[in-house]
Amino acid sequence: MSHNRFYRLSLYFKQRFGQRVRKIPLDAGSSCPNRDGTLSRSGCAFCNQKGTGTGLAEAGMSLRHQYFAYRELSRDRDTDTRFLGYLQSFSNTHGPAERLRALLQELAGLPDLVGLAIGTRPDCLDEEKLDILRSAPFEELWLDLGLQSAQDSTLHRINRGHDAACFATWAQKAAERGIKVCAHVITGLPGENLADFEQTILFVNSLPVSGIKIHNLYICRDTPLESAWRAGSIALLSQEESQTWLVRGIALLRQDIVIHRINSDPEQDELLAPLWAMKKTAYLNAVKQHLHDTDTWQGKALGQKRPEWMNPQKEKT
Repeated sequence: MSHNRFYRLSLYFKQRFGQRVRKIPLDAGSSCPNRDGTLSRSGCAFCNQKGTGTGLAEAGMSLRHQYFAYRELSRDRDTDTRFLGYLQSFSNTHGPAERLRALLQELAGLPDLVGLAIGTRPDCLDEEKLDILRSAPFEELWLDLGLQSAQDSTLHRINRGHDAACFATWAQKAAERGIKVCAHVITGLPGENLADFEQTILFVNSLPVSGIKIHNLYICRDTPLESAWRAGSIALLSQEESQTWLVRGIALLRQDIVIHRINSDPEQDELLAPLWAMKKTAYLNAVKQHLHDTDTWQGKALGQKRPEWMNPQKEKT
């Protein structure tokens, strides 16, 4: 069964650098305008107070020390591996421009570090910050930019604090400076159906976006969604429904867009539902099987032919 029905990040790195590149999570202790009172203090409906951070910044570990610690753990037997640092938790461009400049300077010149991915929100960007990112001394720079949905009604429902037009504006401005944008979207958001998700994918297609992360919605402890879920007002997708949405999204996605992720990765002690979200390998295998059984590949629904790098002649049944 072919593994090459979509443009994987691992393939992109192999094409770009000719070798393996692995991501290293980095926690800069960043905040979020949806948490610190700039917009609200309740956060997005799906996010808890911890965000996606490791907590290492709060524990007093510098970014450089975090990098070296993860670098040694990640080397395995492949000493030629290079790394992409991922400033993951909350909104890393929130706050003064000088803070962003200092973060980049702290990580510049580290051994085996080819570049950074910087997680943030579109409403935490401005012209000065994009210019700082453009001039950062890294071979590779990704701006992981939260969109979640192209439906403004959904964004309001989940308390995002910005609209889809805001994402479009700053994705365009980043791309004009040569910064690669990775859009984050979620399947199964409250009130959405498959047609809504399809529109989100087409919205991403219409923008100069270079990558995408597609996450499945899950309920995390201590989030606004937890209350709604316990009240029975949220219908979560089944694993089969989630696979169907994801495969449809892949079929609709422009073939040049690198797919960084196709699933969420919840912490076991934080996940409330759905329980199948913890079975990552089973879910990924089921998605691959679904792509195979339906003879689907990235861009097929747009009329794009299966390219040579997908190696259909090598597929085994």
